[in-house]
Amino acid sequence: MNIKKYLMLGGVALSLGLSTASCIGDLDLEPIDPSQTSADTSSMEFIQNSFAQCYANLGFCSTTGPGESNLSVPDAGASVYVRLLFALNEMTTDEAFWIWKDNGLDDLVCTSYGSANLQVLTAYQRFYQHVATCNTFLEVTEGMADPEVLAMRTEVRALRAFTYYWLCDMFGNVTLSISKPDGEGSPQVSRAELYNWLEGELTDLVDNGNLPQVPVYGRVGIDGVEALLARLYLNAPVYAGVEAWDKCLTRCNNIINRHKGGGYQGSGLAQHYIYLFCGNNEEYMPGGGNVAENEILWGVPFDAIKAQSYGGSSFMLLASLSEGMYGSLESWSCLTAGKLLSERFEPNPEDKRWQFWIRDGKETDNVAFGTFSTAGYQAIKWTNLVKEDNSGNLVLRDSYSFCNSDLALIRLADVYLMRTECFMHGVGDQTEALAGINYVRNRAGLGSWGLADLTFDNLLDERSRELYYECTRRSDLIRYDRFTGPNQMVWPWKGYTAEGTTIGSQYNLLPIPANIIAAQPDLKQNPGFN
Repeated sequence: MNIKKYLMLGGVALSLGLSTASCIGDLDLEPIDPSQTSADTSSMEFIQNSFAQCYANLGFCSTTGPGESNLSVPDAGASVYVRLLFALNEMTTDEAFWIWKDNGLDDLVCTSYGSANLQVLTAYQRFYQHVATCNTFLEVTEGMADPEVLAMRTEVRALRAFTYYWLCDMFGNVTLSISKPDGEGSPQVSRAELYNWLEGELTDLVDNGNLPQVPVYGRVGIDGVEALLARLYLNAPVYAGVEAWDKCLTRCNNIINRHKGGGYQGSGLAQHYIYLFCGNNEEYMPGGGNVAENEILWGVPFDAIKAQSYGGSSFMLLASLSEGMYGSLESWSCLTAGKLLSERFEPNPEDKRWQFWIRDGKETDNVAFGTFSTAGYQAIKWTNLVKEDNSGNLVLRDSYSFCNSDLALIRLADVYLMRTECFMHGVGDQTEALAGINYVRNRAGLGSWGLADLTFDNLLDERSRELYYECTRRSDLIRYDRFTGPNQMVWPWKGYTAEGTTIGSQYNLLPIPANIIAAQPDLKQNPGFN
């Protein structure tokens, strides 16, 4: 059974008790003020719809169609939560090159953004809109004892923590609002204080929250939330100035132990890498049915017919194409691979992780803005091609204007790589550390590493090959002191020069948007920005 036929905006009809005849417009993305609505806020229908909004905000920007946004922006599709994550975490690095100088994207590509950057402002607004939506739900359901509502509350707290994780990662010193939906009177906290709150919140959710191991499709369970906690600990030296490698290792082991036994060589990984990004990849999602290969620990469901968005997998596929291919009827000619990402793959053409890239007649160089044909390789990762068996091949069944592929937020492969990194910081078992990274490499068709291969540069490169375009690169470069500072990497257009140059340490954080500072003058700007 193709579970996607039950997919609704932000949830699954069966899981939410909604009729499969419901239309996308039934789910209002705007945060609801309970005092300003005539609806019965204690009714299960209101609660379920409010709950659905909390999920919907991750992948969709409006209720009226993918071309409209509930934020005031010039490009509706660019205001989608997960697309903003990509812009801020991939375009600012050596992995992605966006060829158009529109709406502040060129400043991201050139790592020269300021507090007036439109993408930074839109992301800040989108994140806090999501926080407000989650807070609204938690306010409405406060004190309710119904088991279904309690389970929803746990998930909504996890969704809110997910957004605060990104606020911590990218903006650092932000307001922490965990009560009133509008955030009125919420204090600006330091990055370390936000880290401490996140640690406490995520730990409580994982250890005491009764999150399901196998959640309803389209929703999050214990694996996704514990993986987010592991990622928090991985970056603890950056966020809070403390080391938490032992805590990261514990969380990684918990997740891995729940998955071992099935999938690729008993690792729990999907047998085939490309299946994780194909048009019927829902079986690898939480609750997707393939428990033995449930590699996507937290993801956002999309559907080419019922859940259309110009963010997510559609953005990743359409922006990378110059003509309709891979089951796509559309192409945008906008996005190419950064030169260093291409060069990372070139020594090993047999690597299965770039087998769909378009390279013929192209060079690795990102020559100039505005011309797609000379902007580098086309990095194709998500497609509308489908798997029909477990042979490792994908076939073309149908073509669409949108992408059917669900979008992974955190995968089990990342957990294995995090565990290897813990070992390299002196925590954990050598055999397990090597086994984990070799599961990842061997599945890609590459040879195994030995102890001598476990260098930080090698691991950073392997993380890039496995996780490119999955919004980990900026954090990785900062954690490895390769984004800024004396050992920083340089790539084309970094610092707004064609050959690239070094940048200042202020770029380890994004600026608080100038509009936000103007409206809330008590907020302190991040160092190095006006």
